[in-house]
Amino acid sequence: MKGKLRDLFVRPEMRAFVEEAHRTDDYSFFDLLHGYVYGRWIYTYIGIGVGEHPLMRLFSPLARLWKRLFTSRAAAEVQKAAPARDGQKVTFADTYHGKVVSLEAAKQLVTVNQEIHLPDLEKVIPYARARDIVLKNPDHIAVLDCPCRMSREHPCLPMDVCLIVGEPFASFVTAQQPEHARWITPEEAVQILQEEDARGHVHHAFFKDAMLGRFYAICNCCPCCCGAMQAQRNGTPMLASSGYVCDVDSESCVGCGLCADVCPFGALAVDEESGTAVVDAAACMGCGVCVGRCAQGALSLVRDAAKGEPLEIQQLMAAVGEGS
Repeated sequence: MKGKLRDLFVRPEMRAFVEEAHRTDDYSFFDLLHGYVYGRWIYTYIGIGVGEHPLMRLFSPLARLWKRLFTSRAAAEVQKAAPARDGQKVTFADTYHGKVVSLEAAKQLVTVNQEIHLPDLEKVIPYARARDIVLKNPDHIAVLDCPCRMSREHPCLPMDVCLIVGEPFASFVTAQQPEHARWITPEEAVQILQEEDARGHVHHAFFKDAMLGRFYAICNCCPCCCGAMQAQRNGTPMLASSGYVCDVDSESCVGCGLCADVCPFGALAVDEESGTAVVDAAACMGCGVCVGRCAQGALSLVRDAAKGEPLEIQQLMAAVGEGS
């Protein structure tokens, strides 16, 4: 056992992860263990999380224990570190969450071409934990077979749509998942983003406490497979708005209903009285899927201060002087 542990921690990708963990504030040994389990057994981890892994059916007590160990424990640690935020209890969503980003914003994240250090983005990432963007070797990008899609009986295709961005994450994931991950160029990452956008899927920048409390991945999510979107529908607020909301030009809208059909968040409907599309602003996450599919050009995204600040890396860098 000692030999196996020694081999684990001398592997270059794991050593780099551990060294980066040592430089990360408020990152505990449990976080390191959690991060290793997440990276090593991500398909089991996510499969249990979305309730689709065979363990949930065959060994439900063990599966419940696994889920409690790596959700309740993580949430408890955050609760201890940050007992309340704006008078609200800290929840599991604070430890693992996604930020909706537009296609252009997602492209910026995979083509930024310089190291970034943007800590504590509270206005952009409205969670108590995991809200830093620290990009090292941002051109080191891997694509991973989507764990959410892999866990479904009839998944959306293709599978290889999750982008792991920067170090130590890309090396860590490719080493742990050699059959499901491969290295790609920033240009290939942009192509994946564009193809997923054409399929009507939502780009989410994901942050996780066990992944050094940082941004580490862009997932391209469909509402039928994505565990985070499933959790959002079931009342666990794992997703933050892009900072935009859909706006309808009623004079241009013909009431075809296509936008309502494609909206991943169920935020659009055709009003019977007016015959035009209407937006449920509370449900709208500002993903822009509807905008690109309106043949009349009647839809657009507009900034909504109540939805928070966008995650647009170039603007954020310029604001702190990193872009100069």
